[in-house]
Order: sequence, then C-alpha cells, then structure tokens
Amino acid sequence: MERSVHIVDNPPHAPARSIPGTQSVARAAMLLRLVTQAASTGITVTELAARADLTRPTTHRLLAALQNEGLVDQDQRTGRWMPGPELYLMGTVAASRYDITATARDIVRSLAVRTEESAFLSVRRGDETVCLLREEGSFPIRSFVLSEGVRFPLGVASAGLAILAFLPEHDVDAYFERHPELADRWGASHDPRRLRARLHDTKERGFAVNPGLIVEGSYGIGAAVFTPEGHPQWALSLTGVEFRFGPARLAELGRTLLAHAHQLSTRIAAGR
Repeated sequence: MERSVHIVDNPPHAPARSIPGTQSVARAAMLLRLVTQAASTGITVTELAARADLTRPTTHRLLAALQNEGLVDQDQRTGRWMPGPELYLMGTVAASRYDITATARDIVRSLAVRTEESAFLSVRRGDETVCLLREEGSFPIRSFVLSEGVRFPLGVASAGLAILAFLPEHDVDAYFERHPELADRWGASHDPRRLRARLHDTKERGFAVNPGLIVEGSYGIGAAVFTPEGHPQWALSLTGVEFRFGPARLAELGRTLLAHAHQLSTRIAAGR
C-alpha cells in the first residue's frame, strides 16, 4: 500500500515592494498566484483573504476586477475561485519564451526511473522557486512536500538552496537583506548563519541537501540547472523518506542528480 508523509500547504510569500503606487498591482498579483496554486480545487474568498493578509472586502473587490478582465473565474456552484480563460491565453503565449518543460520532461522522468524517488523541475521566479514538473518514482512510500505550482523561498527547499548557492555573493547578501523573516517563518535552521553554511556545503558538494527541514522525515536533494550564460535559473530535485537517503545512497543519488542536471543545462545551451 502506498503511504505518504504530510503535505505542506505553502502560501507564497510576497516580497517587499518599494516602488510607490504599486500596492494594488502587488495585491492583485498575489491573488493570482494563490488562485493558480489552488487551481485543481479552487479557493474561497476567506482563504484568499487570510493567505494574502487582506481584508475580505478588499479581496472581493480585487477578485471582481480580475474576473472582469478574464484573469480569474468563479465556480457558480461552489463559489470557489479558479484561474480564468485570459490567464490561460497569456500563459500559452509566455510559455514559448519561458517554458522548458517540454525540453526537460524526459530528463525528469529518467531521474525518477533511475532513482525510484519523486523527481521535480523547478524554476527561479524572483526570490522564490516554483515547481513546474513532478514525476513519481516507483518506491511506494513518497513525500508530497512538492508538487506543480508550489512555491518556496530561495534557500528553503533543496531546489531553491541549489539555485541560491550558485548566485553571485552580492546577490546572496541582497537576498538575506530582503528576507529577514526566513528564520521566523521556516525555523531557526534558516537563520542567515546556518543557511550560509548550507550554501557553502552545497557549492562544495555540487548539490543541495534538505534533511527534513520542511517536514520531518522528508528529505530532498537539488542541483542547479544553468542558462547558456551560466546563471542558475532552474533546478532538478528529488524527494523521499529519510531512510532512503542514508550516506552511501545519498552520494549515489547526488551523482545521478548532477548528471541529469548537467544534461539539461547542455540541452538548454544547445537550444533543444
């Protein structure tokens, strides 16, 4: 019988906005991200207001404006909010420039087959990573910390840790300045000193390790995938239960992960 560990409900964190006059745009963008993340089931106004830290009237007013533009839609039977048709059309157009899922799909699938663990492709989006692809491994006990559309701040999940580790030092410093809340929100293991130590270990090892820091007993490893210019823009990762990530197997999984990440970086550079 298939078993799983706890699923994390992970509302995205809104980065601080410093440009005057952008509050409404930022709030609307936050609602769009939340609605998109809950696309499979829809989400209520009450849930949206709580997760976006907005009042219910403000949330309803913004949703009405977004609905008028076709960016969100409301299920008339349940009252839950879902992505709208215009958002789909915009996404289809943007995908031709930003989406590498078609390029990466067989590599992610190969990673899951080779390791028997769940494999993922994530992309950097600002100060977060967003999961784009998930392929189930054959091992029956699985971790469901990550799935398509789930966002984590850089440095929290293994994918974001791998990306952050290979950013220029001044970008890392600026990231920590923008996000002093990491330790409060994600635990003491995410204070800058400890996180910097994990970044150092990631660069030395080549891949990131998350030893159950998000959900106890759920391990993850991640490796950065680079643009042709050498910027860490994506990451491949694996998640599973703790006993599957012992020292000897961790090294083997890391080698397999790095080989697949290198293959994907090479494929992206070649434009395939």
